[in-house]
Amino acid sequence: MIRMKKHILFLFIFTYFTAQSFSQDIDTTHESYATALASLEELKELLAIPNDANFPKDIAQNVKWCESKFQEYNFTTTQLPTETVPLLLAEYNNKVKRAPTFLFYFHIDGQPVDPSFWFQENPYQAVLKKQVEAEGWVDIPWSNFQAESIDPDWRIFARSSSDDKSPFVMFLAALKTLKSLNKDLPYNLKIILDFEEEKGSPRLAKAVLEYKEALKADQLIIFDGPKHLSNRPTIAFGARGITTMSLKVHGPTFPLHSGHYGNYAPNPALRLAQLLSSMKDANGRVLIPGYYEGIQLTDEIKEIMAEVPDVQREIMAKIGVGEMDLVGSNYQESLQYPSLNIRGMASAWVGDEARTIVPATALAEIDLRLVVESDGDRLKKLVRDHIERQGYIILDRKPTSRERVKHQKIIEIKERGVTDAFRTAFDAPIGIWVFESINKTFEEKPIRLRTMGGTLPTSPFINTLDVPAVIIPLVNSDNNQHSPNENLRVGNYFDGVKLIYGLLSSPFK
Repeated sequence: MIRMKKHILFLFIFTYFTAQSFSQDIDTTHESYATALASLEELKELLAIPNDANFPKDIAQNVKWCESKFQEYNFTTTQLPTETVPLLLAEYNNKVKRAPTFLFYFHIDGQPVDPSFWFQENPYQAVLKKQVEAEGWVDIPWSNFQAESIDPDWRIFARSSSDDKSPFVMFLAALKTLKSLNKDLPYNLKIILDFEEEKGSPRLAKAVLEYKEALKADQLIIFDGPKHLSNRPTIAFGARGITTMSLKVHGPTFPLHSGHYGNYAPNPALRLAQLLSSMKDANGRVLIPGYYEGIQLTDEIKEIMAEVPDVQREIMAKIGVGEMDLVGSNYQESLQYPSLNIRGMASAWVGDEARTIVPATALAEIDLRLVVESDGDRLKKLVRDHIERQGYIILDRKPTSRERVKHQKIIEIKERGVTDAFRTAFDAPIGIWVFESINKTFEEKPIRLRTMGGTLPTSPFINTLDVPAVIIPLVNSDNNQHSPNENLRVGNYFDGVKLIYGLLSSPFK
């Protein structure tokens, strides 16, 4: 019964968030079409290899598969060892004199799976589906790809079908197209594959420093993330960073009977709620002095952001809210500021297990999303300073008995590391080149996002290698990445191959 309820709930959520329909047709006349179609078997083969980075033996199979494909396409490969699983570096054997070296980044690992939430037996075995009115997503034979007409709105369901195995196979198909036409790359190319991205790439910073010379490049392109809601070609010029904090307010040594001690023993859950509410106003703006310091949006920047075809009422309807926080005047502006988000709270027992007690502790987990102008360590210090101003003594451990009776307010804070934000200027050479290439390929100006809301662990490349970067997202925005029933829209796959082929055949100016 519990599992059935979970499925019913997820069915509602899944149906709601995949109701979006995209109208773009597949370009069957493009040079890459036949190669892209044939490469779907490679995608299916790669998806079938489990890729949870918590299981190194599975990751080893992914490394082996990717290495063999690189060798088929005349790349030299090098495994860059780390304390856990290696990075895989591939370099194309085509030294173009006086041409820049590009570094393409993909990650191959995926989020863990809970099969009980998936509408298929094995989340790693790709299933082709189409949407049928009143029935939802219905399985159809994989052999439908051999039909004369392929519906671009079909979906391939499997873990990592969108995040992030398909962009890598798109790249292989685009490269194969280039070779089939007896064309060669107009620049030098390196590929780096990350196999721990979904764990935050904890070994990446050290590895980039250690293998700096091997990874050296002039330009970086990151293939990850979903396209804009409109499904138009999209370029993101940055991504927000992140850091996190755990805030645990301590009350009595152990939970107390609320009849005996209510109105007498201070309640840590209430105190935590009051503390958190002191950090933000009713419009969602952080009240901590200096939190937004250094952020300036010029009229020129606002003008470019205004070109993004966001429709506020559609975004609000999609996420199911009746109002928006007023940190920025619209969605794009809101992403230009650091955030302070309560990502989880816990205190005592709730629901059927609720008890008439005064809790002993109350815990809040918060994340701070960062922008280029904000330093994660500085923002954490601002939060700590604010908490001290509210009368708390800050500890990094459980309080002693003496500390409990000596101090009126006690909070235990644990901090985690910082992943930096990055941003490349709209008029940077790589930005102009990518924009013009996509515009030429699709005869449509791509959407330019100043920053993505999510965080990528690629800042070590940008900071250590001192290389400008842009993100090119290729998959559908309603792909359920990180969630059950992750999927890839078929039309996005063909468009992705076409886009990457355009990049591979465009000289860098």
